[in-house]
Amino acid sequence: MSELFAELDYRPTPLGALTLRRRRELSLGVDVYEIKLGDEYLMSSLFTASEEALARLALADLDGAHFDVVVGGLGLGYTARAVLEDNKVDSLVVVEFLDAVVEWHEEGLLPLGPELSGDPRCRFARGDFFALAAAGNGFVAEHRGRRYDAILVDIDHAPDFWLAEANGAFYREEGLKKVAGVLRPGGIFGLWSNDRPDEAFVKRLAAVFAEARAEPVTFKNPLQQDREFTQTVYLARTA
Repeated sequence: MSELFAELDYRPTPLGALTLRRRRELSLGVDVYEIKLGDEYLMSSLFTASEEALARLALADLDGAHFDVVVGGLGLGYTARAVLEDNKVDSLVVVEFLDAVVEWHEEGLLPLGPELSGDPRCRFARGDFFALAAAGNGFVAEHRGRRYDAILVDIDHAPDFWLAEANGAFYREEGLKKVAGVLRPGGIFGLWSNDRPDEAFVKRLAAVFAEARAEPVTFKNPLQQDREFTQTVYLARTA
């Protein structure tokens, strides 16, 4: 390890080897935090625009105040932080399958960890988001029967590109109906995707929800001569 690079933790998991790294990006003068699963990059603190847009776009679509929100997937914490920036949010449950990711936040290995852990509105829940969504009984034990104002998901790469084969059922109509069933009237389902908008998935959402759309989020990669990349936030509202 050095000031320019450090492997902060390594864990075997049911999905493969999980690694947390910090490296100094000299061209930008910043520390970059990265999570890898095997040889695949899951996330980087250098590219967070669409993760933050997931929260901001979803909450902007809600009416009223005093929101209860669920985020599926903790990651580096940028979606959760963007949720908590909205003072209308009363509670946030972040469901994370990988114990290591929760521990990295709780132990302060990740920059946003102390901020998220220190916010009384925020709670980390260890568990399989997809299994909990399919059960339809809330995302923590004491929430049985509760409905939420927003459920935001940032776990898989895209609606048709999953980290685990079992996740695929969530993106079919029956799986989406389970999510809609634990949202309040006028509640918002939001989904992050690494790919450009998929109109077939928008149509699938529209078959379940009262409204559905895809919002492209375009940002520049400072490491590739500001080349533009487009990712997607899907948004759907219950009747």
